Amino acid sequence: MEKFNASIQCDKRMWREDLQGSKAYVKAIHKVGLVTEEECQSIITGLDKVGEEWECGVFDIKDSDEDIHTANERRLKELIGGAASKLHTGRSRNDQVSTDMRLWMKNALPVLGSELRKFLSVFINRAKQEIDVLMPGYTHLQRAQPIRWSHWLLSYGWMLKRDLERLQGLQSRVSSLTLGSGALAGNPFPIDRKTLASDLGFMDVSGNSLDAVSDRDFVAEFLFWASLVGTHLSRWAEDLILYSSKEFGFVTLADAYSTGSSLMPQKKNADSLELIRGKSGRMFGQCSGFLMTLKGIPSTYNKDLQEDKESMFDVYDTLLGVVKVATGVLSTLKIDAERMRQALSPEMLATDIAYYLVRKGTPFREAHGLSGMCVALAEKNQCSLSDLTLKDFKSVSDQFTEDILCIWDYEKSVDQYNVYGGTGKGSVMSQIENLQTWLNQ
Repeated sequence: MEKFNASIQCDKRMWREDLQGSKAYVKAIHKVGLVTEEECQSIITGLDKVGEEWECGVFDIKDSDEDIHTANERRLKELIGGAASKLHTGRSRNDQVSTDMRLWMKNALPVLGSELRKFLSVFINRAKQEIDVLMPGYTHLQRAQPIRWSHWLLSYGWMLKRDLERLQGLQSRVSSLTLGSGALAGNPFPIDRKTLASDLGFMDVSGNSLDAVSDRDFVAEFLFWASLVGTHLSRWAEDLILYSSKEFGFVTLADAYSTGSSLMPQKKNADSLELIRGKSGRMFGQCSGFLMTLKGIPSTYNKDLQEDKESMFDVYDTLLGVVKVATGVLSTLKIDAERMRQALSPEMLATDIAYYLVRKGTPFREAHGLSGMCVALAEKNQCSLSDLTLKDFKSVSDQFTEDILCIWDYEKSVDQYNVYGGTGKGSVMSQIENLQTWLNQ
């Protein structure tokens, strides 16, 4: 039961945050006369020594150390004696563990944010450098209309922007002090929780002690947020897996982010991207699993909540690795602009035929039908749309004139979509500028 109950091998990762919270707490109870000045300084000095042992990797975990909190307090008592027993006055492991987790996440989330911003920068820079590269755009994985490669890049850039915006909201909700809630009823001594929050860098103080000791919304929200980021990166990886195949040949991964086959020497596998795709499922599994743990717990603290840290740490480590590898993949990716252009075909401009007629005053539904008749005529003649003659077009409708033969220009086709958010060059440049400005701010 002791082994089953223990969490030290998981939560020892929060040793620094546990000591930080304890130092702030002993100052708070000193201010209300629960420890003397001498005892306060002795406890702080002892906690510093405990931290040095963790830092140097010499902290000795005992079989009796159930968790990081009992381990640190046990070692503190060994170092300074009886004064260590006063540290826990008015405090419970229920509000202590919640505080430690929030402190840990407060320190960890900016690291993820920094890595995501680096990743977004690569999208923006490549979009700027490769803005003149055209490629097929796809719906239903079928060639649809010509687009800019930069437009495809920025489609994931905007996803990352939303991810970063959600992260900012999450960080503000994590930054709420729960210390001072006790086991469930609050703290019986007149400690100044607002000053305690300020000392620990929290923006707010929890409003209800019953809620505070059991609130793991911030963990669930982090797991969901990470799962959504993972979903975005999984879709990006899937695109590149397809684009790097021989059938597409649009991109080539650097050797550093590829692997060979143990049997077939000609193969170059996109394992980095496949792992990114796979690990997104792992993160979602942790999220759904933790939500199932939460859903049946009655109010206040229950031991089920001990499952929170393993999910939190695993998803953090997984996402951090995923983003770093994804940044490396995109930074070193080579594109074959000519192969992308060769994949364009006149049939992808069938919609442009309809737009041609609309500009001459034809209602779109009618124009769409006439364009479809042109496609059918090309199929009947077993030729490309661009091989149809003016006579062929006029056999469909007298609204076609000689300028229809000038429609087969991919650059012009792409640049007609120049409303903001479109794939026209001016629009893409605006996207780049706006994303860059947002990122700089």
